[in-house]
Amino acid sequence: MEIAKLLRSRGGPLIAPSLLAADFARLGDEVRRIEAAGADMLHIDVMDGRFVPNITVGPTVIERLRKNTGLPFDVHLMIEDPDRYIGDFVRAGADFITVHAEACPHLHRTITRIAEAGAEPSVALNPATSAVMVEEVIGMVGMVLVMTVNPGFGGQKLISACRHKIASLKEWIEEDGCATLIQVDGGVTAGNIGGLYKEGVEAFVAGSSVFGSADASAAIISLKSSCHSAWGGSNLH
Repeated sequence: MEIAKLLRSRGGPLIAPSLLAADFARLGDEVRRIEAAGADMLHIDVMDGRFVPNITVGPTVIERLRKNTGLPFDVHLMIEDPDRYIGDFVRAGADFITVHAEACPHLHRTITRIAEAGAEPSVALNPATSAVMVEEVIGMVGMVLVMTVNPGFGGQKLISACRHKIASLKEWIEEDGCATLIQVDGGVTAGNIGGLYKEGVEAFVAGSSVFGSADASAAIISLKSSCHSAWGGSNLH
């Protein structure tokens, strides 16, 4: 899990702005803007209108964006039968490929296929899905994504009941001794990010709070500062 290890070695919180909140009329400029502002990853939601009630981008858009930035691409497949498209998204430039546990009846096999294709596997859990779903594969993935909203649309409020999963994930990661990152997606703000960070979350998907800001650098600094403040000003976990 080389990318996860590299990102973790930076210390402090990782901010992954969500492309869903960008201005789609000027995606290249938008991605370059958030890279210059200090983003750690680019979170790209891929929706098929079946697994979630929305449709977004596919491999062609990701391939074009890959030429505009050196940011790691965290490609979140909110789609049915993701195994069919793993190769397409790896060839397009995905660094992480996140699949939903709910969409993968043979999760171990899907994770193995992602790794063999050359990307870092990641698994997402919907709000009503137990963390136990990833316990047996925690050491095989670079990241576990805890959805703190129901997937499909941006701008929702964080579902606090999802937060109890973080402690379980943190315990299993420490027991395994792996470099797996815990990420949250949904309703992340400067007001709640510090508490999530203190609970053990290391990577945060942020949408309009970054892409919707005229000063993306200030927005990212504000999010990271809120995390550091939760630890008494320390940059360390």
